[in-house]
Amino acid sequence: MKHLAARFPYLSGSTVGAFLAIILVFGHAHAQSYPSRPIKLIVPFLAGSATDVTARLLSKSLQERLHTTIVVENRGGAGGNIGTDLVARADPDGYTLLYSTSGPLAVNKTLFARLPYDPENDFAPISLIATLPNVLVVNPKTIPVKNVKEFVAYLKARPGKINFASIGNGSSQHLAAVQFELATGTKMTHVPYAGIPPIVTDLLSGNVPVSFINIPSVLGMIRTGQLKVLAVTTRHRSELLPDIPTLQEEGLAGFESYAWFGLLAPKGTPQAIVQRLNKEVLASMGEPALRERMIKIGTEPAPTSPAEFKAMISAEVTKWRKIIRQANIPIVQ
Repeated sequence: MKHLAARFPYLSGSTVGAFLAIILVFGHAHAQSYPSRPIKLIVPFLAGSATDVTARLLSKSLQERLHTTIVVENRGGAGGNIGTDLVARADPDGYTLLYSTSGPLAVNKTLFARLPYDPENDFAPISLIATLPNVLVVNPKTIPVKNVKEFVAYLKARPGKINFASIGNGSSQHLAAVQFELATGTKMTHVPYAGIPPIVTDLLSGNVPVSFINIPSVLGMIRTGQLKVLAVTTRHRSELLPDIPTLQEEGLAGFESYAWFGLLAPKGTPQAIVQRLNKEVLASMGEPALRERMIKIGTEPAPTSPAEFKAMISAEVTKWRKIIRQANIPIVQ
């Protein structure tokens, strides 16, 4: 009230109070009627990607709870920056939302020399949705090791001579490998690919015998013994591979690296709408059928409060900034 009185000194105290009451009532009414039309959900990656698949699973549940249509729109390009920026510039009315990942929302702030948006300040985080763990796999015919300790010794005896595959500079696979190198004092050679299928092909042939890859892409080959899984990159074991240890269990204290997916709105979206969306996300992610489908495709449901998600984004920005700089990863100009 003091703030309004300072800006508008000709208003009396009672007038300012009434003005504030009108704003609060209007905001509450707006939230109560939300949503009154379809919601656009921007996914800043191509259709068929893990981001797209999980976004569509969530949107199907959310539109039933919100009693409206949610239109998923893929706006890929520039490492996810194009679609993410589109939402940053959208009207903050709750009708344009972003379903994005750790790349555009944490890694790219350091990986790119310039971003058209600020991931920490241009959005109203709604909830983290799920994490996507990676696993350290090797071709057992090319890399004859049984565990992480043997793998580290194998790499140290061959500095820079062993290739690892990822889907590109700054991807979760690439950064997991870089974090591993920094933690173990080893050095490998990065071989970026345009997608997962060619990585799997070369892993199986032994052309590129190592990758920190997401579980669903190689689960079948792990189970048949074509690929050897040494560890999971998350802090806890995966429900899909409960017998496989984490890198922390294998002696790399504090190691944690994974991709994640989250739901956000443009900065300035009314808190009542953010809280309503968070409430419905938590309810959706608590549905056994949705959780089962998420786990089946390799993701791990992990919904949060808006404040928790906001703090996580900032922590991830800080973490990957340090690792990118330590490893001298080339910056995209």
